[in-house]
Amino acid sequence: MKNIVDLSIDFAGIRLSNPVFTASGTCGYADELGEFMDIDKLGGFITKSISVKPRKGNATPRMVETDSGMLNAIGLANIGLDRFIEEKIPVLAKMKAAVFVNVAGTTIDDYIEVTEKLAGENAIAGFELNISCPNVKEGGISFGTDPVQVADITAKVKKAAGDKKLIVKLTPTVTNISETALAAVENGADALSLVNTFTAMVIDIETRKPVLANRTGGLSGPAIKPMAVYLVNKVYNEVTKNTDVPILGLGGIRNAGDAIEFMIAGATAVSVGTASFFEPRSCERIVKGIEKFCQAKNISAVRELTGSIE
Repeated sequence: MKNIVDLSIDFAGIRLSNPVFTASGTCGYADELGEFMDIDKLGGFITKSISVKPRKGNATPRMVETDSGMLNAIGLANIGLDRFIEEKIPVLAKMKAAVFVNVAGTTIDDYIEVTEKLAGENAIAGFELNISCPNVKEGGISFGTDPVQVADITAKVKKAAGDKKLIVKLTPTVTNISETALAAVENGADALSLVNTFTAMVIDIETRKPVLANRTGGLSGPAIKPMAVYLVNKVYNEVTKNTDVPILGLGGIRNAGDAIEFMIAGATAVSVGTASFFEPRSCERIVKGIEKFCQAKNISAVRELTGSIE
C-alpha cells in the first residue's frame, strides 16, 4: 500500500494544494491551457503579463527554438487591463488554483495602477511583479537590475496591493542576485520568483543577421536550468533561509525530477513555462511525479524537500 503524501504547501500565507505553478507568459489567461488539462489540479496559476494599455509586443519573428531551449522576444504583448477585467476575471474566478497576475509597465505609476485596480478582485490571490523582462526597451529589466530601484518599486506596489500577496520576479542578469533579492524582501515582497530568462541572441549565418526582429531575446528551457538552480540556492542561503519568504523556482523545468531539484535547492514551489509549449499537460504530470517520488522515498510531506540540500 502506497503511503499518503501531503502535497500541500504554505506559500506566503496561502495554503496551496501542491507546489506547482504555471509560469507567466506561457499559459495565457487560463482559458487557453484549460483546453488541454485540468488547471484545478495545480497549486497556482500565473497569468500572462497585464499592462494598463494593450500591447502589441515586438515585431516578428519573435520566437525561435534553440539547442535545449527557446528564445523569445514577445515584448509583453497583452490585452490590457480593461479587457482583462471584463473578459478574464470571470474565467479566473472559477478556478481552484490560486491566481497571481503578472504585472508589467514602463513606469512605476503603470505598475501601481494595474495593481490598485485589481487589488479588490476576489478571484486574485496576489501579483507577480515583472521587473525582469529583457525584451522591452522601457521598464522591464531596467527596474530589476538596481537594488535601489527594486526597493522603490517593491514598496510602492506592495502598498497598492493591499492585502494581496506580492511576488517579485528577479532577473539573473545582475552581478549579485542576492542584493536585488534582499532589496525586494526588505521592502515588502511576500515571495520571490526566480529566475526570469537570460538575455541571448541567435544569428542566421546565411544572412548574418539576428533571427529575432528584436535582435535579442530571453533564453528559457533546459539550457538555463543548472544556472537557475544555483541562483535559487544562492538566494535561499543568503536571503530567505531564515525568513517566511518563499521562493518560486523556475527555469527549464520539464519533469518532476527538475522540480524536485529546485525544491531541494531552496524553492518552496516551482513554476513551469517553456515545457508547456511542447507538452501542455506538463504541470499536471509533474504534480503526479512529485507525489510518486515522495512515496518512493517515504517522504510524508512535500515541504520536507525545501532546502534539504546537504
